[in-house]
Amino acid sequence: MAMENRISIEVPPADLKAALEHINAARTILESFLKALTPEDRKKYNKMGDKSEPFVGKVIEYLVSEPQFMPPYLPVVEMKKDWNAVKGLTPLERTAHLLYLNLNDTILLAGSEVYDGALSYYNSVKYAARLNAPDAKGVYEDLSKRFEGQGKKPKEPAL
Repeated sequence: MAMENRISIEVPPADLKAALEHINAARTILESFLKALTPEDRKKYNKMGDKSEPFVGKVIEYLVSEPQFMPPYLPVVEMKKDWNAVKGLTPLERTAHLLYLNLNDTILLAGSEVYDGALSYYNSVKYAARLNAPDAKGVYEDLSKRFEGQGKKPKEPAL
């Protein structure tokens, strides 16, 4: 039975190089503005989602039109900077996320196909080695290293 070929692409090396250069250029342009957080940091901060964005936008507008309700400790200038950063960076993040998802799916699909083919070859070599086909044993022993420690585990003796 033939294997289903769900993807067949050959990305020219020049295109890969150009794409990587553009991605690295974007990283370089933005690096002085971006912050990296630890996993612990990410847990402790409030996250602004799709429902919160309109709320925050309204608050920013009310800070200007209804300043009498503003607490004296509120750093309005910094809030406006942060809001502008969110509005400016969000389209970049969404586009980068879509790129990531498409790259990830393409790699998963191509990887799945090539791994399925490799397993078919491995099983064929394994069978050939059982039949003592010339050179099969050496190929099988080399490839079987990938699966060391994955066999059936011996049952522990009952006490």
